[in-house]
Amino acid sequence: MSYLFVAYPKCTTCQKAEKWLKENNIAYTLKHIKEENPTKEELKEWHEKSGLDIKKFFNTSGMLYKEMKLKDQLPNMTLEEKLNLLATDGMLVKRPILVGENQVLVGFKEKEWEALK
Repeated sequence: MSYLFVAYPKCTTCQKAEKWLKENNIAYTLKHIKEENPTKEELKEWHEKSGLDIKKFFNTSGMLYKEMKLKDQLPNMTLEEKLNLLATDGMLVKRPILVGENQVLVGFKEKEWEALK
């Protein structure tokens, strides 16, 4: 099985996650989140598959998130508005994201990723 690995190569967490994938011989295809921004449709599918709150898909520590003051805006936005916003810029999206057939992992928590082996 091959996974879609959505990452930003300059991100140290993404680098750790990619190293982990290689060390564990897990096949993946890399999608550069800044060059190939996830579409609204992809984000919607990943959100539904993950079972996570949509807020988990936002890069809350990113500069763009802070500049846009999204912490204050998100609570008043609909799911549709949040998905549209995430689809505008890959730097708003939390990374890395690992997309499998039946699961989506957001962020790199080694214990969660261990279940892939």
